[in-house]
Amino acid sequence: MDIEFFAATDVGRQREHNEDNFLIDPKLRLFVVADGMGGHAAGEVASQIAVHEVCRGVREHRDAIERCERSDGDPAALRQEVTAVLERAVQQASATIFRAAQEDPRKRGMATTTCALLLAGDRGFIAHVGDSRIYLVREGQVHQITEDHSLINELVKRGKIKRDEIERSPYAKYKNAVTRAVGAHESAEADTLDFDVLPGDQFLLCSDGMYAYLKESELPRLLAADDVAQVPKDLVALANAGGGHDNITAVVVRIPATATKEAAARASDLANKVEVLRAMPLFRHLSYKEIIRVLNATPVRDFAPGDAVIEEGQPGDELFVILGGKVRLHKGGAPITMLERGAHFGEMALVDRSPRSASATAEEPTRMLVLKRNDFYEIIRKEPALATKLLWSFVQVLTERLRKTTADLSGARLEAQAVDLSEAALFEPDITG
Repeated sequence: MDIEFFAATDVGRQREHNEDNFLIDPKLRLFVVADGMGGHAAGEVASQIAVHEVCRGVREHRDAIERCERSDGDPAALRQEVTAVLERAVQQASATIFRAAQEDPRKRGMATTTCALLLAGDRGFIAHVGDSRIYLVREGQVHQITEDHSLINELVKRGKIKRDEIERSPYAKYKNAVTRAVGAHESAEADTLDFDVLPGDQFLLCSDGMYAYLKESELPRLLAADDVAQVPKDLVALANAGGGHDNITAVVVRIPATATKEAAARASDLANKVEVLRAMPLFRHLSYKEIIRVLNATPVRDFAPGDAVIEEGQPGDELFVILGGKVRLHKGGAPITMLERGAHFGEMALVDRSPRSASATAEEPTRMLVLKRNDFYEIIRKEPALATKLLWSFVQVLTERLRKTTADLSGARLEAQAVDLSEAALFEPDITG
């Protein structure tokens, strides 16, 4: 897969030193941006160590990346291996920066943000610490696929402040405070993500001095310029024109929009999965990044007509989401309903070990996403913010089901009472004659 890329960095309008650093390794297809902190040139040292140590850590395990590119093994295991390579590289960078700060009193407290994008075959891998960002522009839609590790972002998530009120709030002076950084401690916790890379995808890796002046709605137009070498320069100029309060760095990566049947099929398949999940009450509040996280834990399974999907009375630990085809639900041989694309069943198995209450059989060739209980718990364990959304949505789904059951029972009770009254009227003696 051929790619286009270019980068630019600038000191900005209000700083004396540029503490940002970036790295591009075309052979590894690795892109890194780091925004240093610490003052007295220490921030510049931290960010420089970070980008080079991440690159070195990835290069030392290039064999894992090449296996992933060749699809030489179990796809899930290969993706986990490459993700682990990125995580270790960030840890290595953090330890190196921390030790350097301990050895030189003038650099005590230096640290840096780090965001890295690695392309391996048709997959992308991200490792991220701090408040630098990676944006994905796909089919004209902008997705921020990193989450800021910042005090302001935590306050926004907790509902203490709205994002458009930051500049006018008492918290404005803390807008540069990060909650995680590489080198602040000997180890650093990195967020990671792996995802499908599609023809036409465009990426922007940038420091906060860049995105502070960026309107996301304008990003597709900005990245679509004919000359990829000019795009980062234009972005830097945009930030400087807005005030340039901080150092500015932009790395642009573009995947050519090759029109092949295989590429079109991959794009269509992913779009279908995302659309179906977003329509489900359980997942409707998730961001694009969170949907991708769920999809990574949700393999696709195909069923032929007549195949039993689940059987009444048998234990189960899977939620099924229909991507295409039809499934017949039945109980004790009696039909219940027919389910089609977008429908789901078996969600109680994610939290309940009770036997299945009904059976499901494929009526025609059917494709489904399958989420296992253990994988659901793993998502919840690793992703606290995502877990909160999922569990809250699950409560809402169960509440709605309880309301429907209560309404059905109330209706049945009223119907039974009406029948009783009707029968009683039939047998009452006629005292009018």
